[in-house]
Amino acid sequence: MPDQEKIQWISDELENLRQSGLYTSIRTLNSPQGSWLDVDGKRALNFCSNNYLGLANHPKITQAAKKAIDDFGVGPGAVRTIAGTMGLHLELENRLAAFKGVEAAITFQSGFNANIGAIPALVSKEDVIYSDELNHASIIDGCRLSRAKVIRYAHCDPEDLNRVINESSKDGYRRTLVITDGVFSMDGDVAPLDDIYQIAHAHNCLLMVDDAHGEGVLGRGGRGIVDHYDLHGKVDIEVGTLSKAFGVVGGLVAGKRIIIDWLRQRGRPFLFSSAMTLPDVAACIAAVDLLEQSTELVDRLWKNTAYFKEEVQKLGFDTGNSATPITPIMLGEAPLAQEFSRRLFEEGVFAMSIGFPTVPRGKARIRVMISAAHSREDLNRGLEIFGKVGKELHVI
Repeated sequence: MPDQEKIQWISDELENLRQSGLYTSIRTLNSPQGSWLDVDGKRALNFCSNNYLGLANHPKITQAAKKAIDDFGVGPGAVRTIAGTMGLHLELENRLAAFKGVEAAITFQSGFNANIGAIPALVSKEDVIYSDELNHASIIDGCRLSRAKVIRYAHCDPEDLNRVINESSKDGYRRTLVITDGVFSMDGDVAPLDDIYQIAHAHNCLLMVDDAHGEGVLGRGGRGIVDHYDLHGKVDIEVGTLSKAFGVVGGLVAGKRIIIDWLRQRGRPFLFSSAMTLPDVAACIAAVDLLEQSTELVDRLWKNTAYFKEEVQKLGFDTGNSATPITPIMLGEAPLAQEFSRRLFEEGVFAMSIGFPTVPRGKARIRVMISAAHSREDLNRGLEIFGKVGKELHVI
């Protein structure tokens, strides 16, 4: 078979994506993260980033990374179990555990790796996972790798969780694990973790929450969803990321020490992939310092969020069920969302469209990410442009 014929199906599928408005074009940035960016050579207001607290280019963060390079170099050399662990990694894990109010923490190379490391280490083919139907792709992939039976329950619906647990209890699974996102990244809604805990506890299930979009956002000074609901000591596993509110890159699992000790023995990304780089680790420690010292950035984030949501709703936009700085502008069909994003960029706003398979068909949107880095002037400029494009495209 000629080489081109072997991959013709890929060309066909890519063309189908283009025709259906689902082809993703990635813009190029040539500036540090902040409220404004150089995007494809154009200055644009940044409404795309998960940089909730504006830490990605904070001077204390960058200085810590530079110092770590001078002190320790860049790479860790190999996996920690072979080359040894750096004291800086242990310092970060201890600091994260204290910040989250848990017994211990372990870091991974990303939040995605944290999920695909933790889930298969805790359950396998003799077990069952009860998973929210809108859980993140990293949770879905972690569940697949575990080979456990996966039973989905209706989104943020504790009663349905209770129903599916009761219906499957007769099937004789060895272990049971309930998993939910804390904040759902596309809709911005918050899981009813207090009610989910009660059900998991009643059925003696392990409970795991992915707090990627809750850390630095919810709870006292950004300590996350467990703190938000005052469930310290009751949630068995907290998974998180260091690439959003912390402004760097990496992942973590926090919780009971015995679980963390087990992940050091059986978490495959920990065992078979090199650790976070030293500048990243030092930058994360500096981010923890900033969050422990003051709630100023978290407070500003929520002030900006309340203002933008109120004003964009006054313009006539539908922001769905969001209760967090994640602000979806619901548009429906993917071609409309792509055209809306294109027009926003022409007017100087960088806010990408999101469609299937990231969100269900018919629920395409512009996802606006509010940050503490935005000034009131930034937000007003964005609102003005959203209003202009919304009227032009007959959305409002």
